Amino acid sequence: MSDGLYIAAASSWLPERMTLDEAERAGLADRARVWNTGIESVCVSADKSAPEMAVLAARAALERAGSEPEDLRLLLHACAYHQGHDMWPPASYIQRFTGGGSYPAIEVRQMSNGGMIALELAASYLKAGDRPAALVTTADRFCLPGFDRWRSDPSTICGDGGTAVVLSTRTGFARLRGLVTVSDSGLEHGSRGERFGDAPLATGSPVDLNSDSLVRELGVEALLKRIEAGQREAFEGACAQADVKFSDIDWYVLPNLGRTRMRAQYFDPFGIDPQRSTWSWGRQVGHLGAGDQFAGLAHLVSEGALEPGQTCLLAGVGAGFTWTAGIVEITAKP
Repeated sequence: MSDGLYIAAASSWLPERMTLDEAERAGLADRARVWNTGIESVCVSADKSAPEMAVLAARAALERAGSEPEDLRLLLHACAYHQGHDMWPPASYIQRFTGGGSYPAIEVRQMSNGGMIALELAASYLKAGDRPAALVTTADRFCLPGFDRWRSDPSTICGDGGTAVVLSTRTGFARLRGLVTVSDSGLEHGSRGERFGDAPLATGSPVDLNSDSLVRELGVEALLKRIEAGQREAFEGACAQADVKFSDIDWYVLPNLGRTRMRAQYFDPFGIDPQRSTWSWGRQVGHLGAGDQFAGLAHLVSEGALEPGQTCLLAGVGAGFTWTAGIVEITAKP
C-alpha cells in the first residue's frame, strides 16, 4: 500500500525544557515517585496552547517540504488532551493559520497513538484519490488543574509540544514502505474509571491514570504478553509490507515512555538497542502525547543521523489499545 508515498518533511515545535531538579525545587515533582522513569527533563509550555504549537510546527514542515497550501488535500490533527476550548475544532484553527483552504480538516483522537493512526488515514486518503499531499499535525499541553504531568501517570512524564509531517505522493526524503495498525479493544477499560462523568473532569481532577484494573484482572505477566503481542503483530505486518527484517532496521523512533515501560515493552522483548533508538532524546523532552514519533523523526533529521539507504521504524502505542508500526526508507539526505 505504500508505493508512491513519501515523507516530504517532519518538524516539531517544542518549548523550553524543565529539568527534574527544577521541578523538585518548585514543589512540582517528587523524585522518589519518578526516578524510575529515567526522565531528566520535559518540555513545558508557559503560555502557548496546543493548537498554537501545532501551527508553528506545521508552518515549518510546509516550508521544508516546499509545499503550498493549495498542494494539500487533507489536514488531520491528533491529540490526547484538552486543546484549549470546549466543543471547538482545533483542526480548523490549524488549517486557518497554515494558509486556509477548502480541503477537509479533521481531529483524530486515539490517545498516544493518534499521530501514527492519523498518518495511516492520510496515506489511505491520498492513495484512494491520487491526491498530492496531506498535512498531519499533533499537539498537546499537559497542565494543571486538569493534568499533573509529574503525577497523573506513574510511569510516564508528559511534555508539551507540537509536531507535523507532510505526506506526499510526489516526492520526499523518505519513502513509506510499511504501515500497519493493530487494535485490542478488550483492554480499553484500563484507562477509564468505574463511572462516566457528565462534564469534563467531573469524575476527578487532575486526571489520575494510576488505575491497576488490568493488572488485577489479567495479572502483570499476562498483561505484558498481551501488550507485546499487539506490538509484535504491528511490527511483523509493517516489516512484511516493507520486505525488511526487523533486526536490519537502522533506527527505531519509539514512544517517549518511562524507562521501566521502555524496557518492558520495547528493549527487552524486541531486542532493540537503546543506542539505535530515540530514547536518549526522549528522556529529555518527555512524552508528547500523540506526537512522539513525528518529533522523534524530526530530531533524527536535525541531528543528521539519517542517511540514504537506511530504514527507520516509527512505533506507536495508545490506550484503547492500539499499536501502529511504520517503516520508512531514507531516499535522500533530509
